[in-house]
Amino acid sequence: MTVEQPGIEALGDHDYLVHVPLDDDVVTIRMRATPEIVTRIGGADSDETRVIAATVAYLVSRQRADDLPEQLDLDDVAAAYDDYVADLHTQMANRANNTRPESLSP
Repeated sequence: MTVEQPGIEALGDHDYLVHVPLDDDVVTIRMRATPEIVTRIGGADSDETRVIAATVAYLVSRQRADDLPEQLDLDDVAAAYDDYVADLHTQMANRANNTRPESLSP
């Protein structure tokens, strides 16, 4: 079974449309990522799109995409899930550590 990645469309002003494949359908969720929550999760140089993608993965691991609200603010996700910010912060830090180039030698 292949798990399809959600499509993320930047709308500007920290808003995104996320298209999550589900069975033979696609669930669309409008998400908002304020700079404050993005920094809490991934640090000062965080990529909002990566935080959105990690948030979607976090949420759909806990419930079906079609059970999620049509609009989500990451601040609301943080309020609803006590471990959300810490879990994503750890996950993103681990990814950053695993993607560092080991050496620039030939």
